[in-house]
Amino acid sequence: MDIQIEKKKFSKSKIITFGGITMLLFLIIYVIYATSGGSKLAVNKERISISTIKNGVFQENIPVSGIVLPITTIYLDAIEGGRVEEKFVEDGALMKKGEPILRLSNTDLELSLINQETSVYNLLTQMQISQNAARQNTINRLNQFTDVENSLIEAKRLYDLNTKLYEKGAIGRQDYESSVNNYNYQKQRMKLTKEVLQQDSISSKQEIEQAKNSYKRTQSALKLMRKKVEDLIVRAPIDGQLTSLDAEIGQSKNKGERLGQIDVITAFKVRVDIDQHYISRIYTGQKGTFKLNNKEYTLVIKKIYTQVLNGRFQVDMVFDNEVPKGIRRGQNLQIQVALSAEKQALLVDKGGFFLKTGGNWIFKLTEDESEAYKVDIQLGSQNTKYYEVISGLKEGDKVITSSYDSFNEIAQIIIK
Repeated sequence: MDIQIEKKKFSKSKIITFGGITMLLFLIIYVIYATSGGSKLAVNKERISISTIKNGVFQENIPVSGIVLPITTIYLDAIEGGRVEEKFVEDGALMKKGEPILRLSNTDLELSLINQETSVYNLLTQMQISQNAARQNTINRLNQFTDVENSLIEAKRLYDLNTKLYEKGAIGRQDYESSVNNYNYQKQRMKLTKEVLQQDSISSKQEIEQAKNSYKRTQSALKLMRKKVEDLIVRAPIDGQLTSLDAEIGQSKNKGERLGQIDVITAFKVRVDIDQHYISRIYTGQKGTFKLNNKEYTLVIKKIYTQVLNGRFQVDMVFDNEVPKGIRRGQNLQIQVALSAEKQALLVDKGGFFLKTGGNWIFKLTEDESEAYKVDIQLGSQNTKYYEVISGLKEGDKVITSSYDSFNEIAQIIIK
């Protein structure tokens, strides 16, 4: 008996054909969806940050960190080497100018001072002996001059008398010529005596002047040696606070070795680190601001250190007018340094969107704030709060400024 075979509703060829048509439909739907503006994403409004584009005052600035330092620091170096014998104060003490900090001892230096003092005293004694000898010599010369002068006067008297007597024939020619020769001789003696006395006076003056100069030089050397010994007592060069004192009793210090420093604490400056990217845009007189205890203060760049280290350079800023009360050395400040003048501009709040878009586009909300679409924009400068909008947005537009990390390949956002 034959068994009837039931005919299948779907043949193998029909199944293949149906599958191909289904895949083709899915492909067509995907292409249409992909070319119609990309995928959509529904987002809760509380999970995103929405900002309004506004027109306001804009100033480009950069955030930097600064540390408060004394306005002036004087370093204490050992002018003369020696052994630390005594410490008068400890690190952190408030000092007045001239007050002693510590005392060093140096036997070689002290012995040199004694030898120098001895040399000065010996020279002074020798100079006094020379001066006494010069005075005595001058007295002897003056006595000789007096004798010669007296002889000249007597010779002239006889010459005048014999001349009259000879003219009257009262004396012979020999007596007359004898008086003439004696008178001429005494005149010549007087001339030579005056020259000797003058030369002796000049020589004495020169010797005295040389002795005085030698004594002055020796006195200067002695004064310098005493100053070197006095420098063994290290004193505060200015009023201020002693910091970083590195000296213990019994410790030996070499000449020129750093002992500590004196900080002027009546005024302060702020040492600021800045990225080398801005080195061409930083100049003296530039201002920065910071807030402390809910009050804003202004700083001014006074000095720029152009040496770049680890990609950063430093500047010193001083307080403009008011200094915060209670500010102290080593305190850190967060400062906004202005890179441009103030101007009117369209502003958008800073946010995480920039990391994803690079400022080339942003999600802009519709008027009813139910959806957001990508729009191309152009941003300019920035500060700590805002980006400057160059194009693509207008005042009053609302945009999403929070992070776009979860918006990959999203072209439209549905806001719930």
